Amino acid sequence: MWLINSSIGRKVVMSVTGVALILFLTFHCCMNVAALFSGEAYNTICELLGANWYAVAATLGLAALAVIHIVYAFILTMQNRRARGAERYAVTDKPAKVEWASQNMLVLGLIILLGLLLHLFNFWYNMMFAELVGVEGLAHNPGDGFAWIKETFSCPVYVVLYIIWFVAIWFHLTHGFWSAMQTFGWNGKVWFKRWKCIGNIYVTLLMLGFLVVALAFAFGCAPSLCCDGAAACCGEAAACCEAAADSCQAVVDSLAVL
Repeated sequence: MWLINSSIGRKVVMSVTGVALILFLTFHCCMNVAALFSGEAYNTICELLGANWYAVAATLGLAALAVIHIVYAFILTMQNRRARGAERYAVTDKPAKVEWASQNMLVLGLIILLGLLLHLFNFWYNMMFAELVGVEGLAHNPGDGFAWIKETFSCPVYVVLYIIWFVAIWFHLTHGFWSAMQTFGWNGKVWFKRWKCIGNIYVTLLMLGFLVVALAFAFGCAPSLCCDGAAACCGEAAACCEAAADSCQAVVDSLAVL
């Protein structure tokens, strides 16, 4: 089958799976932005994507896409190394027209993979997996994704690691986006520059969304956190008003007796 045996076929598979993963990241970013403004809204989304058959099926499909993308990335990297043979050791100067990301896609991919494992541990394991298996003794309810976000980004070490992860993803996607367009054949002189510009803008906005959410929770300035504080204050005020109303009623009852 040409998708497996030929170099072009492997690049097509890489491109299709890569674009699918970018679309998922877009959805994930929108979901995180919801947490930025409303913890209740974020938890509602988490409930819809909890331990149910369609969420599990989507997770398995996403995992398959990621595995295929990673495997084909290694295959293409090894293929390129074999094609260059001993010549790759003879090159001392970096080609001027070759981007840094293009030369270091394997390293970036490894960083992204390690970051993905950390992210799965912090969220997927404590949420969907814990709900499916029934893990006990967790710090928060598996369905309370908002609490897991607050706990994760309250740790400075995690914040730094996530920032490194976001930067690696940015480099990976800015190269991968226009490379996918080139593989699809949309690589004319005019449109190649346009796709590259579109990809850089889109990926930058996408990763800024993730970064803003992480920093907002790290520094405690997310609007949703302020709303929680306001809700707590309102609750205390309501309790005080209720106590005052009870006192007034007691006074009225006493006067009525007199």
